[in-house]
Amino acid sequence: MLKGFFHVPKAVNEPVKGYAPNSPEKAAVQAAYTTMWNAKIDVPLYIGSEEIKTGNTKTISAPHDHKHIVGTYHLAEKQHIEKAIANALESKKAWADMAWEQRAAIFLKAAELIAGPYRARINAATMIGQSKNIHQAEIDASCELIDFLRYNVEFMTQIYNDQPKSDSSVWNRLEYRPLEGFVYAITPFNFTAIAANLPASAAMMGNVVIWKPSDSQVFSTKIIIEVFKEAGVPDGVINVVFGDALMITDTVLASRDFAGIHFTGSTHVFKDIWSKIGANIHHYKTYPRIVGETGGKDFIIAHPSANVKQLATGITRGAFEYQGQKCSAASRAYIPQSLWPAVKEQLIADVKSFKMGSPEDFGNFITAVIHEGSFDKLASYIDQAKKDADAEIIVGGNYDKSVGYFIEPTVIVTTNPKYTTMETELFGPVITIYVYEDAKWEETLELVDTTSEYALTGAVFSQDRYAIEVATTKLQNAAGNFYINDKPTGAVVGMQPFGGARASGTNDKAGSALNLLRWASPRTIKETFVTPEDYRYPFLG
Repeated sequence: MLKGFFHVPKAVNEPVKGYAPNSPEKAAVQAAYTTMWNAKIDVPLYIGSEEIKTGNTKTISAPHDHKHIVGTYHLAEKQHIEKAIANALESKKAWADMAWEQRAAIFLKAAELIAGPYRARINAATMIGQSKNIHQAEIDASCELIDFLRYNVEFMTQIYNDQPKSDSSVWNRLEYRPLEGFVYAITPFNFTAIAANLPASAAMMGNVVIWKPSDSQVFSTKIIIEVFKEAGVPDGVINVVFGDALMITDTVLASRDFAGIHFTGSTHVFKDIWSKIGANIHHYKTYPRIVGETGGKDFIIAHPSANVKQLATGITRGAFEYQGQKCSAASRAYIPQSLWPAVKEQLIADVKSFKMGSPEDFGNFITAVIHEGSFDKLASYIDQAKKDADAEIIVGGNYDKSVGYFIEPTVIVTTNPKYTTMETELFGPVITIYVYEDAKWEETLELVDTTSEYALTGAVFSQDRYAIEVATTKLQNAAGNFYINDKPTGAVVGMQPFGGARASGTNDKAGSALNLLRWASPRTIKETFVTPEDYRYPFLG
C-alpha cells in the first residue's frame, strides 16, 4: 500500500450557472431535455454486479404532463432485498479495507462528472421527473450534489486528522472504522442532491449501503447511478432497490447486520421506523445509528422595523420556489399590522406575476406538484380555507390536474394563529399569514415557538438589532437553521449545515463533518513503549 499523508483538493462551492438566453448551458440542457423527453428508460434493480429486471414494473411520468410516460422501473420482491443485503455484506471487507484516498478519489471524480459531462442530463432529468424549473434543478441536482461530494471528502480528512494527545511513553491513535454491518438509505423525491448524498456519505466512510429512492425520483436516480458507476464505485457498495416501502423496510430491519439508517422523508414514517428498530434491538449485532431529517412547518416572522420589499421577497421565494416542496419552505408567516397593507400589496402583485407551466419553458417560475396524491391533499386544504370564517385566500386558490398537477401559489390570511394550515405541514405552494398587533412582538415569538411540532427552519426580518437578538434567543429551539433577513431556504453545503430537531429529525447536519461522524465507529489504540513488569505502585512503600 502506498504511504503518505495525502491532502485532498480544497473544497469550493460549485458556481451556479445562469442559463441566460443564448448561453451554452441553456442550449445544452434544452437538448438533453428534448432527448430524454422523447426516449423511454427502463430502470432495473442494481444488486451487486447485476441489473435485475423483475418484469413487475411501474411507469414514470412527468408531473407537469402526467399522461406522458418517460420510462418504467422494476419492483423488488423480498428475495431481492435479501439478495441485496447479502451482496452488500459480501462487498464490505474489500470496500472497508480500501485506502481512504482511493474512496475519496471516486467521489471527487463523481463531482467532476456532474460538473462537466453529466450536468445537462442530471438537470434535465430533475426537470422532467420532479418538475423543477432550470434554476431549481441547477442549484439542486448539479451544484448542491457537487458540493456534497467535494466537501464530504474534505470533512472525511478532517475527521481522520482528529487525533488524541500522546507523550513520549505512549502513542494514542484513533481510527475511524465503518459501522459493523450495512446502512439503509431512504431518500425523498424533492432533492436529487439529497437522494445521492444519503447513500454516498455513508459509503464514503467505508460503509456498504442498501438504497431505496422515492418512487417519484427514479428518473434522476438513473443518472446518479450512471455517475457513480463511471466514477468507480465498486459493485455491491451501493445497492439500489425499488418497490413496496413497507416490505423493503421490514426486510432490511429484520437483518441482524442492520447497522444504521440514513433517512429523509415524513415524520410519521421515520417514527414508525424508529419504533421497529427499538422492537428489534435485541436482535442486532450493534446499536444502529438512526439519522433522519423529516418534516417542517417553517416560519417567517417580521418585526415592525422590517424592510417591506425584502420581507415580501423572502415570503414569495421562501414559500413558492419549487412549489413549496422543500422541507425548509416557508409555510407560515407572522406580519405586524403596521406593515401588512404594504406587504399584502407586494405579495399579491408578485404572485400574480408568476408564470406557471412546464419547466421546459424557462419563463415559468412555477411548475407542477409531484403527484396526484399531493395535488388532492393541497386542493382539499384550499377548498376548506374558502369555507372557513377565520381564513381568507387573498391570491391564488385555483388548481387544475387535467394536464399536470398544477396548484396556484396561494396565500391564506387567518385571524386564528392556530388555524390548521398554520400548524399542519402541507408540502406545497401554500403559505398562511397571521397579522399581529405591533405591540405583541414577544407574545408572537411565543406563538411561533409553540404552534408547530416541527423545528427545521425559520427566519426573522428586522432592522432593529435588539429585536433580532430577542428573536434569536426566544426561538433557539424552534429551528435548526435560523435565518436573519433572508428566506428560510437555500442552505449551502459547507456554509450552513442543515437539519432540525423536535419532529423535524435528529439534527445531524447534512453538509458538515457532524453527519459523516455518524457513519464511523471510532476505535482508540493505545500503544505503551516500555511496559511495566511489577504491579506495585510507589504508594505501597
